[in-house]
Amino acid sequence: MAVTGWLESLRTAEKTALLQDGRRKVHYLFPDGKEMAEEYDEKSGELLVRKWRVKSALGALGQWQIEVGEPALPGAGSPGPEFIKENNANPIFMRKDTKMNFQWRIRNLPYPKDVYSVCVDHKECCIVVRTTNKKYYKKFSIPDLDRHQLPLDESSLSFAHANCTLIISYQKPKEILVAEAELQKELKKVKTAHSSDGDCKTQ
Repeated sequence: MAVTGWLESLRTAEKTALLQDGRRKVHYLFPDGKEMAEEYDEKSGELLVRKWRVKSALGALGQWQIEVGEPALPGAGSPGPEFIKENNANPIFMRKDTKMNFQWRIRNLPYPKDVYSVCVDHKECCIVVRTTNKKYYKKFSIPDLDRHQLPLDESSLSFAHANCTLIISYQKPKEILVAEAELQKELKKVKTAHSSDGDCKTQ
């Protein structure tokens, strides 16, 4: 079963964990050199951040690519791309999951709810957002479903609009909920270092 395949790769990955600022941070190193970093709320266990980093063909570490969580602020980290700055009024797309749903927020979309269409494109295995006034168009996939080789189901998809933000929800299939619960059990076995203000205390 595909679910166990992905879970197995998480189990066998080299893992380190750190408790910092109320977040449990877990770093995974896979045999192929890929890295994944996750941050969970310590109390609720909710996933706050997931990002990936892949080595280039020459072995150099690439930039972190955010899958879940707030996009990196321009100017944070290395100098360069922030000189070409996005307009603050441009739509901002980000993923912020809940326990039961995958969820995306697209900020700076001021149009009324009836302007939006959110549907599944089965051929391309992705979700498509468009507006009838042709002002916004976006296609995105759900990597979690891809990793578990699960199809997209139109009936799991819903959306709402408030405060210039389009909120798209996709109900997590039971296979994902089971896999997430299994992963949490697995992460409890990982020895967690504690950090205060970024200082790792060695004993």
